[in-house]
Order: sequence, then structure tokens, then C-alpha cells
Amino acid sequence: MTMHTSLDLQLLAGNASGKQVWRGTFTAMANPCEVLIEAADAALAQQCLRLAQQEALRIECKFSRYRDDSALHAINASGGKQVAVDAETAQLLDYGQVLWQLSEGAFDLTSGVLRRIWKFDAGNAPPAPQQVTALLQSIGWQHVVWQPPFITLPAGMELDFGGIGKEYAVDRVAALLSEVTSLPILINFGGDLRAIGAVPAGDAWRIGIESVAELDRAQQVIELRSGALATSGDTRRVIERDGRRYGHIIDARTGWPAEHAPRSITALADTCTQAGTYTTLAMLQGMNAENFLRSEGVRFWCLR
Repeated sequence: MTMHTSLDLQLLAGNASGKQVWRGTFTAMANPCEVLIEAADAALAQQCLRLAQQEALRIECKFSRYRDDSALHAINASGGKQVAVDAETAQLLDYGQVLWQLSEGAFDLTSGVLRRIWKFDAGNAPPAPQQVTALLQSIGWQHVVWQPPFITLPAGMELDFGGIGKEYAVDRVAALLSEVTSLPILINFGGDLRAIGAVPAGDAWRIGIESVAELDRAQQVIELRSGALATSGDTRRVIERDGRRYGHIIDARTGWPAEHAPRSITALADTCTQAGTYTTLAMLQGMNAENFLRSEGVRFWCLR
């Protein structure tokens, strides 16, 4: 099964030094993806953008829950039998286990089954409590036997890498493009970003944090020279019913959205994976989100 997606390449700007900014866009992992590269060489820009697209689609294909030829499907369809996984899959499983431990079970790779009852689209209602209770029986990393390179997933349970895959893809693309050039590049997959390359002194990528009151408007602008930004929030995926907001960050222990969480958290870190770890764990802290991030020494922007 082959996945096809178009790549759009545009020249955005040029300057007196002869450098040009190219923008490549495509869709992967159900998100809009873009790569900006400052280069005078159109062929180099095309090469980098194509590499980014290929790697993003490779990761999507390998870890998609919708494909019957993916590494994830092999685990989910194992029927409780032991499955051997490769080093890359093991890395993601290790990361998911660490998040489960750090969150005391609030983040759980097995909680993706909740998507069956939580539909964060306009007009939808929250599920009935009995629906949530019924699905909780199929959630719990503590029931998974993970002894690298072998995993045993109990029959009736599923793994879902949706909560960590996008940040991992950004970092993988960053590693690949760093081998090709040292020119400034900004990778943006669905709002999770990483800047690589030698950004000239005085220059920076200008990143807008979306307003929680008015979509598609920047409430704050961050200047990023290097490192990564990840954002978690409910500005686009939320249910509003009877005066209550239900954000899409769900506590796996209860099956319900984290209570009193900020509308949006953006964190800065060396890698997108690290930044995503901070935002996810902070959202699950609810009212204590800001205190958690301060205690970790993280630079962050929080909107409530």
C-alpha cells in the first residue's frame, strides 16, 4: 500500500545577500506540515523539502493505526501473543512508558481507544459516564508486558502513538536535514516546531502563539533561533456543552479530559520531543500546570 501526497514549494522572499526563503507544504499524520529553508539554491531547498516529506510519511505509514501493514497494527492484532519489535518502535515504546511513569498513569499509550466515544468536533456531545467506564477496562499500561524487544499486549487492548508521533517526526526530520546542510531551517508539523541551522546574528524565526479567543490570530509572538516549541491546548479540538468545556487532553486514569487545564501551553526545549513532554505533562496537571513547568525550569507560555 503506497501513500501519495502532494508537495507544494513556494519562494517566499529574497534579500540583499542573495538568500531566499522557500516554503514547502504537505499533509502528514492528519496535520498540515511545512518546512521553511533559507537558501539561494533552489535545488537544495527542493532536496530538503522532499526529504522532510518522505520521512514524515514513512513514520506515518509505520505507526499508523489505520493501516494493516504498519508496525503498530502487528502489535494491536497480536491477540495477546508476544511480538518482537525493531529498535525504532522500541524507542517509542520506551518513551511512552516514561511518560506513563512521570504522569502517574495519566498519559497512557493504551488510552487511544477513548477516541471511539470522544469526538471533538462541532456539535458533538460528551459520552455518557457508563461508556467511559466500559472503555477503562481496556486501558492500562500496567497490563502490558514490555521486555525489549518483546511486547505482549493483552487481547482487546490497543496501542496508539498519536500522542507522541508528531514530535518524534519533527526531530527525525531535523536530524536528517542537519546532515544535508547547516543553513537555517524551520520545521513545523501541526504547530510543533524545531529550528536548526546557523541563524545569522540578529535574525530569528518569528512564531505566533494562536489566540484562545480568536482563531488564526497570534496572541503572542516568539522569536526562535534554535531549539523546539511544542503546544498543547483545546483551541481547535473541544466540546462545549451546558457551559462546560471538554478539551481533548484526556486523563487515561479517568477517561475524562483533564480538569481546569489551561487553554494552551507552549514550551521551549532543545528537541520537539522534550517540549512535547513538558506540554503534555503540564496539561494533565490541570490547575497546577504553571507550577509544574516552573519547577522543571521550563520556559513556557500559558494561556487560560
